[in-house]
Amino acid sequence: MATVGELLVSATTRLRESGSETARLDAEVLLASVTGEDRTTLIAHHERPIGEDVVARFEQAVARRAGGEPVAYIRGIKEFFGLAFAVDRRALIPRPESELLVEAGRVEVMARLTDPARTAADRGPVRIADVGTGSGAIAIALAVELRRRRVVLGNDVRIIATDSSADALELARANAVAHAVADAVRFYEADLLPPVLPDEAPLDIVLANLPYVIRSVIPTLPVATSFEPVTALDGGPDGLDAIRALLERLPDALTGDGIALLEIGADQAEGASAAARERLAGWRIGVEPDIAGLPRVLRLNPPWAGA
Repeated sequence: MATVGELLVSATTRLRESGSETARLDAEVLLASVTGEDRTTLIAHHERPIGEDVVARFEQAVARRAGGEPVAYIRGIKEFFGLAFAVDRRALIPRPESELLVEAGRVEVMARLTDPARTAADRGPVRIADVGTGSGAIAIALAVELRRRRVVLGNDVRIIATDSSADALELARANAVAHAVADAVRFYEADLLPPVLPDEAPLDIVLANLPYVIRSVIPTLPVATSFEPVTALDGGPDGLDAIRALLERLPDALTGDGIALLEIGADQAEGASAAARERLAGWRIGVEPDIAGLPRVLRLNPPWAGA
């Protein structure tokens, strides 16, 4: 009977030979997944034998990873903003960079809800849209975080999430149910935003992680990305097609003191800012970095915001 240590050594060798740059980590995560144990606990007991049925499932998982499939799809789970999301080929795997949108959205919501200058008449719900929601990670993580801060979902805030893929929305709805926010996030199949916004009211906050990979670059990406829907990656010849399309919609969709926060590629600060200036005359336009100091979020405010 094979031991934990023996399985990890053989799997690491196979994955390294297949081209994985994180072969040992991949092997540990996959073995923990099939055994249902914590990875740290598992690797601390190298001599423990593993049953043949578990070994068979592990070898299947390793074979899939050796073929280039992302670990997240093999496990069916990806951690994002401290939460576990179901993931599969219907939607892009949530990236750590997108957590910036959740945190920025939280800051904007709380600032509005606690602003003493807001009159009673102004204190309607803060309306938020997650555009291009995919697995629902951004909208759902924001809803869970706001609930943790005692914000009344559906009353203090109203969240919509959109995607052009019905399959992705099916996954997103399942994730919303899993995190007990199915009643707090409304999902819409739409190209960017619905033709008519819910409640016929403009939005206070728009969050968007749209496709921004340059089309010619996609074939050169790691093989794991080939398992993800190309429509969630392909941003056109310069990576900004979907972002430009959303910029065109913002003047009609956003409130006068609203804000839009759009994730961009690390090399797109100049191009995205120029696209915004061309379409949003007089708007305040800025770019915020990620934790590595790379440009990551395009920040857009109407010219009268804060006036």
